[in-house]
Amino acid sequence: MDERFYASWNLMDSFLTDAFKGYGVPEEDAKICADVLLESDRRGIESHGCNRFKPIYIDRIIKGTLLPVTDIEIIKDTPTTVVMDAHDGMGMVASHKMMEMLIDKAKKYGMAGGAIRNSTHYGIAGYWATMASKEGMIGITGTNARPSIAPTYGVENMMGTNPLTFALPTDEDFPFCLDCATSIVQRGRIEYYAREGKDTPAGTVISEKGGAMTDSEAILKALVDGTAALAPLGGIGDELAGYKGYGYAAVVEILSAALAGGQFMKALTGVDENGKPSMYHLGHFFFVVDPEAFVGRESFKKTAGDICRALRASKKAPGNDRIYTAGEKEYLVWLERKEKGVPLSKSVQKDILEVRDALKLPYHFDFE
Repeated sequence: MDERFYASWNLMDSFLTDAFKGYGVPEEDAKICADVLLESDRRGIESHGCNRFKPIYIDRIIKGTLLPVTDIEIIKDTPTTVVMDAHDGMGMVASHKMMEMLIDKAKKYGMAGGAIRNSTHYGIAGYWATMASKEGMIGITGTNARPSIAPTYGVENMMGTNPLTFALPTDEDFPFCLDCATSIVQRGRIEYYAREGKDTPAGTVISEKGGAMTDSEAILKALVDGTAALAPLGGIGDELAGYKGYGYAAVVEILSAALAGGQFMKALTGVDENGKPSMYHLGHFFFVVDPEAFVGRESFKKTAGDICRALRASKKAPGNDRIYTAGEKEYLVWLERKEKGVPLSKSVQKDILEVRDALKLPYHFDFE
């Protein structure tokens, strides 16, 4: 039985914006942050939507490990590149500014790239890549994060879940958007499992002694104290090619840190040498490519669409009646939720009421 309540999109947009404002985020920035979170829920990525509103953003602002006002410093700006320092402000705000700049540059010069240092969690990576695809361009992005993934043959969490994300425009109603972590399961999903009282699937998390872990609450604690790690895509060792996921995670770690001259791996724990909360200093990278500089946007979109349609039309495995392409399931979720609203679990409902009451905001929710 689905115990979730569905709130209207407009209501939640207004509430999230006012809540961010209540904790010191400027209004225009608050609107960006609210939209990024709601876009996660529009796509069915609930681990990064309203589910993370309080524990990842509001609680960190309160703790002082995330600054509500984002002081964006442009370190370098050339016709085709940008390097920013977000100074530990809202990663979503800095990323929005970055993508606006890169899209403008790519329209002029065919492609552009940028990197941000000293940032914070920037929401779903697909949000930034699809900012480009909405303009008929290719978007690519990645970010490092708190150490979670162990390298192949290792058990120590060294790298974040490090998504490597692409959004490619098509001639269909939705882009081809591949937005996924380079681990089998990401930390946000485990946080979601813990909040819902569910176990994490076996084989996705390894303890420092080499055994599997499934208790979601215990995993989250072990990831923080370094006694557990996530397995990279492909799994543990060589048999299922876990070295491929490990390699892609390393690519994201390098690009997220080295392009902007930022920090990496163990420097991103969010905990200082005394075990107290500290700034995260994350890094992100972004690339935008305009197909108009190659064969033209419409030609690119048609070919991309033809490839997706051919994949979906290919022979199905027994017992399966449908093949999907990246971004399709998210689009279908949006069609289903457009009128239904934003899904709010019991735990998220509790968070919303707690923030509302703390700020004395004039909102009433039908789930009360």
